[in-house]
Amino acid sequence: MLTGSMVALVTPMDALGAVDWQAFERLVKRQLDAGTDALIINGTTAETATLTQEERQQALQLAISISSRQVPVIAGTGSNSTQASIDASKAAKAMGADATLLVCPYYNKPTQDGLYYHFKSIATAVDMPHILYNVPSRTVVDLDDETTLRLAAVDNIVGIKDATADMQRCRTLVEAAPKQFTLLSGDDLTAVEFLEIGGHGFISVTANVAPVEMKQLYDAATQGRMDDAMALQKRLMPLHQKLFCESNPIPVKWALERMGLIQGGIRLPLTPLSSQHHSELSQALTDTGMLS
Repeated sequence: MLTGSMVALVTPMDALGAVDWQAFERLVKRQLDAGTDALIINGTTAETATLTQEERQQALQLAISISSRQVPVIAGTGSNSTQASIDASKAAKAMGADATLLVCPYYNKPTQDGLYYHFKSIATAVDMPHILYNVPSRTVVDLDDETTLRLAAVDNIVGIKDATADMQRCRTLVEAAPKQFTLLSGDDLTAVEFLEIGGHGFISVTANVAPVEMKQLYDAATQGRMDDAMALQKRLMPLHQKLFCESNPIPVKWALERMGLIQGGIRLPLTPLSSQHHSELSQALTDTGMLS
């Protein structure tokens, strides 16, 4: 099972929006040093929608090379085109990715049957582990539990990243999904509760900023030390909250720049963090020990 404290890695850029590959390498190494359990490359937080195909492939290849099989590298290959998702997944497999992360098709607004056949078609065409990604706040389509359970019966669909923050859905899937089907939280604010209910891990934005602490939180929760996990979650809560004061990854890229880890570049249509949020996010970084 693909479990643990996983990071949805940002794509660092310079002031003109060009990818800063040296900074990318440093970020990957920082995650490995922190004990992060898996790297998600080309996800939402990576601004994948505005990366070129060549940039997406270079980011994935570089992460695979740097990690050198120390941890799984999971490639975001989902799109609103089934064939494009198949092509991207085939390319990720050829480069050595350990799994894919497949976001629900956005804009098209498919039915539940459409979602089922979309994901099943990808899994049938590309023999590698696939993780579903349900984030209706962005895609405007919701992969319901019944469809998730239908897809869980497909051999190489191995899990789901659930970013709904709906704990009842987690309970339902814990009870009904095959035991080998991985349940991953996509919401930092409810990650501890998700683990307590029976989830297996999380894919985190906050882990970009606080990878050591998120790994400690995961270890505490899964080792039954819930008091320690809740104490860490309480400490990190200001960061969880403020990293979503504007659309992800605007705040997390500003935070990493403030920490001196990346430059401040971001691509349109996203814009740099509004000045009214600077002091509150800076305070959250200080309060959580990320800045002295």
